[in-house]
Amino acid sequence: MKKEMSSFDVRSIVTEISGIEGAHMDKIFHWGAKNVLFRLNVQGEGKKELFFKDGRWLYSPSVKPETPAMPTSFASFLRKYIDNARVGKVRQIGFDRAIELELAKSDGDYKLVFEMFGGGNVLLIKDGTILNCLIQKTWKDRSVRPGSEYVVPKSRFDPTGSSEDDFAAAFRSSDSDAVRTLATSANLGGQYAEEVCKRIGIDKSTPAKEVDDARISQMYAAMKDIMKYAVESPEPTAYLKDGKIEDFAPMKLESRSDLESRSYPTMSAMIHEFMLQIAGEEEEAYVDPEIEKLRRRIAKQEETIAEYTEAEGELRRKAESIYTDYQKTSELLAVLSEQSRKLPWDKLKAGAMRIPYVESIDPSKNRVTAKLGGESVELDYTKGLDANASDLYQKAKDISDKAGGAKEALEESRTILARAQKHIDKAKAAAAGRAEPTKQFWFERYKWLITPGGKLVIAGRDTHTNDAIVRKHLKENDVYAHADVHGAPSVILKDGASASEEDLRCACHFAIAQSKAWVAAVAEGSAFWVYPDQVSKTPNPGEFVPRGAFIVRGKRNYEYHLPMTLTIGEVYYQGARKVMCGPPECFAGCNRYVEIAPGRGKTGRRSNEIAKMFDVPEEEISRILPPGDVEITREVFPRDEPAEE
Repeated sequence: MKKEMSSFDVRSIVTEISGIEGAHMDKIFHWGAKNVLFRLNVQGEGKKELFFKDGRWLYSPSVKPETPAMPTSFASFLRKYIDNARVGKVRQIGFDRAIELELAKSDGDYKLVFEMFGGGNVLLIKDGTILNCLIQKTWKDRSVRPGSEYVVPKSRFDPTGSSEDDFAAAFRSSDSDAVRTLATSANLGGQYAEEVCKRIGIDKSTPAKEVDDARISQMYAAMKDIMKYAVESPEPTAYLKDGKIEDFAPMKLESRSDLESRSYPTMSAMIHEFMLQIAGEEEEAYVDPEIEKLRRRIAKQEETIAEYTEAEGELRRKAESIYTDYQKTSELLAVLSEQSRKLPWDKLKAGAMRIPYVESIDPSKNRVTAKLGGESVELDYTKGLDANASDLYQKAKDISDKAGGAKEALEESRTILARAQKHIDKAKAAAAGRAEPTKQFWFERYKWLITPGGKLVIAGRDTHTNDAIVRKHLKENDVYAHADVHGAPSVILKDGASASEEDLRCACHFAIAQSKAWVAAVAEGSAFWVYPDQVSKTPNPGEFVPRGAFIVRGKRNYEYHLPMTLTIGEVYYQGARKVMCGPPECFAGCNRYVEIAPGRGKTGRRSNEIAKMFDVPEEEISRILPPGDVEITREVFPRDEPAEE
């Protein structure tokens, strides 16, 4: 399975993400060891992410990964220096697995470098000096630490910019076979070295010295052809084994023709799916450290109990063997007890060892070991038979008591493990059922909708955003809408000067429905629209305009009898699925929607229920709902047709 991006992959992804040139840095997130996410504001496209994952993969995910609520020190540092920085040129450094982003701010120019080798790294550089880096390391030829000069890794042979003579010279300098020479000396890597050999029909094990000039020329042409496809006409293709991605490339590979292939629209889409696959496999293989620690403890406790049980059984068998050979044991103890009082140790030992069933004797400890009743039993010959048996039974009892304590500890460990496992299983189940967020757009910081005519409507959420949308987004060709209700939002219909009457009514409907009129649960209301030059922050003499409010002068164009109902349904914006809340006429042709009305204080907010209907995170629904309670008055969802017999 593919372990990292190749230099060709990097060259292709650079071409793909060059679309972020001119974008501005928004937010930066960092979590885990080597996961860094850069959110960008791309003009005309809204928000876009650039994800550096596990120090090995760089791509633009279609769905924003879950990010931590609190920034790490590294993320905070980057935010401080390059927040709102403009992205300039995006380039690959030589033909290495490294990418450089130029960034421009008022205080100077920066470079953001992604290194996908040596474990991976992210570096912020200014005037050739490293300001900060994700991982600090020192090699023989370069140091990667804050304050150090950034030294580009030693350049390797660049096959993409080499002449045929340079390529031939690099190839002939090798003493290895063809495929290893292409992989190392020509810097193609193993995957593309095999592809070149496959395309020109040469045995990859052919010694490099035996490859003639004509074959080297063919290799060069094949390499250039591969580069053309990777950069100019990419065909991102994944190669599957047993239904799972085994390998991928920015082009179709003849060397992988034995595997099932699948095409993707972009390299990022392909890498994203591969990351999901890897995450699933890692999740299956992952064992929580605390769970693993508990399992090791339980295994050790079970082993100890088994040892105690075996030792207890052995002692009881020995005690019983004394009575099995009662006569022999009694005679042995009587003889040794008597002789030990008369003979020195050496003679006592010599005499005892002549007894056939005696295995050993230690006069210094008054101990003798004999084979009795099939067991090897150690006895104290200064004591009688019953006393020796009693000692053995007592030792067995002591061990039994220890085993009992160990069993209690084992049961406690098993209870703790079961509780911990239950908690993890519950968390996994919750994660498995968590809906994936849809693509985020810039206008979602406000209330929003798309009119039947395809025009964007945005509305303030509070006094702060009421001010912001007028100050930042009300342009000459737009239309401003508002309702004569205290606390009603400022609403902007983008390009409203050319809007239809239906679109204008939708904007007014949105203005009244997203106001406190919804909380009051009135049956209907009215709202008006005006042109931008009629909207002002300048009050009349003696008046005061509070934050979030505006003065409207001149004729107001009213829309009356606007019903206090809204619809929530699926729409597609710029090819992305979104769940939108707006007037019913905005959902013509939509076959998945619910109609809502003011909840009148009875049913409570239904954001979680509606989120489950549309399979999106609850926060996506709560952001678009009107203020106050809602009541679902109608549900329209297509049912799956039964399969034909």
